[in-house]
Amino acid sequence: MDAARFSENSPGRLVQISTSFGPDWAFVPHPLPPQWEFPASLWPLLAKAREEIARLDGIGRHVPNPQLLLRPLQRWEALRSSSLEGTFATPRELLLFELEPKDPQSARDPANAWREVWNHGQALQGALDLLKTLPISNRLIREMHRVLLSGVRGEDKRPGEFRNGQVHIGATRRFVPPPHLEAKECLYSLEKYIHVDSPYDPLIDCFLVHYQFETIHPFHDGNGRIGRLLLSLMIYERCGLSHPWMYLSAFFDRYKDDYINALFNVSAKGDWESWVRLCLQATISQADDSIRRIDQLVALQKTWIDAVCGSTRLIQLISYLFDNPILTVTRAAEIGEVVYATGRADIKKLVRAGILEPMADTYPKKFVAMAIIRIAYS
Repeated sequence: MDAARFSENSPGRLVQISTSFGPDWAFVPHPLPPQWEFPASLWPLLAKAREEIARLDGIGRHVPNPQLLLRPLQRWEALRSSSLEGTFATPRELLLFELEPKDPQSARDPANAWREVWNHGQALQGALDLLKTLPISNRLIREMHRVLLSGVRGEDKRPGEFRNGQVHIGATRRFVPPPHLEAKECLYSLEKYIHVDSPYDPLIDCFLVHYQFETIHPFHDGNGRIGRLLLSLMIYERCGLSHPWMYLSAFFDRYKDDYINALFNVSAKGDWESWVRLCLQATISQADDSIRRIDQLVALQKTWIDAVCGSTRLIQLISYLFDNPILTVTRAAEIGEVVYATGRADIKKLVRAGILEPMADTYPKKFVAMAIIRIAYS
């Protein structure tokens, strides 16, 4: 790591380390809060971000079944957060894998990527369940990590355990996080900070904690995904949302270089303002995006319910599709508590109504609600 890039305004210290490549420098961040005064120039952006979050939560509060809309948002977050780390899956691949999860058979098995993205959703749901009885803490973070790396290529990277060795970021060692013993001390300080009163607005505090976590880089693998999961959980909790609606990975993925550079420039130059500005822009953009998707999904659901003329079984199937847009005859029969032939007849009705269409190259035959796919994952 190039020590010359770090100025006297850096919110941390450089320590010399020995590596297999020879001597190097690692960065140890100072504990939060930083010696930084929130600038007046960011107040309008903060006000807009808080307004958009409140608007999103207000819309979400009046949705009869929020889970039908949360699931698409959370899947999209899993896809985009994984994409940031070079793990790619399509919505179709993820949805099909959810129907029939399986362990990858080799390092080259494409199911590795599908399982990693699926695990992201499992880690989020597990953390939300834990939050009912446990505060945001190192214990919760380790549990998210354990689930994230379960059954995938990172299993040799100590799932659920903090790292016991040095790591670096970038093929050229552009950034080197603190040595593992100091990283653990940094984590304990971060946990304490999360549970004390902060001088900053709660939303700003979420962004500071995200920077600190990514800089500490406490695991051998999965730090980016866990850090962004933690960010979503903190916004949900700190901003008093009714449900965890806010996910920023799609914005960070779209502006990946800006995201990486803004994180680095906090460490190198103490440039908190650019980092917070980027996060506020991400919040406004993604809140607006989520509102647009929710509005379209709600309108689509109403249109479809009107189209089936009050059929109770078909309305049940439509509700199921907003949670799982791919359907089999067997599953349709289970949902309606009817025999296989009746389930098949119900699916034919949905196909004729333009709600479902058959999927090519699937066995047993599967049917997909493409309108939901286009709205939720475009």
